[in-house]
Amino acid sequence: MIADRKNLRHVFAVTSGATPESGNPDYWDGDILWATPEDISSLDGYWLQDTRRKITQVGYESCGTTTAAPGSIVLTKRAPIGQLAVLAEAACSNQGCFLLTPRGEADTRFFYYWLYAKVDHLQALGRGSTFLELSTDDLKSLSVPFPSVSQQRAIADYLDRETARLDGLVAAKERVLGLLAERRRALITRAVTRGLDARAPLRDSGIPWLGDIPVHWRVVALKHLVRVPLTDGPHETPEFLDSGIPFVSAEAVWGGRVHLEAIRGFISRDAHDQYSKKYRPEQNDIYIVKSGATTGKVAIVDIEDEFNIWSPLAAIRCDYKRALPRFVFHTLGSDYFQGQVQISWSLGTQPNIGMEVLENLSVVLPPVSEQGTIVAHMEREVDKLDALSAATERTIALLKERRAAVIAAAVTGQLQIPEAA
Repeated sequence: MIADRKNLRHVFAVTSGATPESGNPDYWDGDILWATPEDISSLDGYWLQDTRRKITQVGYESCGTTTAAPGSIVLTKRAPIGQLAVLAEAACSNQGCFLLTPRGEADTRFFYYWLYAKVDHLQALGRGSTFLELSTDDLKSLSVPFPSVSQQRAIADYLDRETARLDGLVAAKERVLGLLAERRRALITRAVTRGLDARAPLRDSGIPWLGDIPVHWRVVALKHLVRVPLTDGPHETPEFLDSGIPFVSAEAVWGGRVHLEAIRGFISRDAHDQYSKKYRPEQNDIYIVKSGATTGKVAIVDIEDEFNIWSPLAAIRCDYKRALPRFVFHTLGSDYFQGQVQISWSLGTQPNIGMEVLENLSVVLPPVSEQGTIVAHMEREVDKLDALSAATERTIALLKERRAAVIAAAVTGQLQIPEAA
């Protein structure tokens, strides 16, 4: 353990920021760096070298913010508490940040790492009813370790090297994840547009962006695969309850499934019965998000619990004589179909694709017997890729845990790090 300790107020001068009047053009687009939590959340590393917005000298003088010297620490005090950076250049900040300027000689990288290791504690100190905020007094009252400056530097140098090594390993594993996801998408897209027989004779699909398809496959509109017309949920906002029938919207659709733990709320039995006159969910129904930030996301119903859906979801119920649900599900999630969605949606405040547009999008369709063979093979291969992805994600999590543990051990003196000669 590091024996010497001081209150943070004796190590750093702590100031907060402010925001010039947003509507006054004389205050903005100057040359004074103005840090916000958004700037810090997007950093790769800990050096803050630039900010998205800058203010003028007049703007600076108008709002009472203060400038911190290079080497000072920026710490977010809300939304969320505890994001950190070290200033590479002098900067001021908005009211969402603290600026910690050393009062004397110190290696601020050491204290950056110490605060990083204490993020959970900083967040626990947050107060407020509307949103949690770290108070100036609570921050200044923190007891911080204070080894000699040479020891601070040695610990910081060690952590720079070790975190860079671990970050490099994480980045390599994340690239593997990206390649696995790309391979997964390519496998599905090829399977639902070309099938499994690489020697099958091909013909022009008649769709320029799709190219050739097997000669015995058809290109049909999505609406010709269903046994009831495509539909969506009610367009009115229901009365939400604390319990009842789960009411599913776009936020509950990801990973190809409907997640009832992510619903917005519940509706009454009477509302469920009323909405079910239009649509009542069944096993193997397929949903596609038709409005909002996740437009195009697809899920297949694999749950037996009762629920109902809201208007951002379109429901597709396959005619099993023409199309197997899992083949259509994979088709709708494939790159070629998602490309159609993206070029067909309208943009207002958010993406949106109308029901008439959606039901007329093209689907490549093999015979039903071939669909089953394709799905069985494709899902076996997808399961292998998903297992590799899950293993890679576990490795990334372990590397990140190792990174946090190394930082905590180093800044608390549990690791003996020799000072440079």
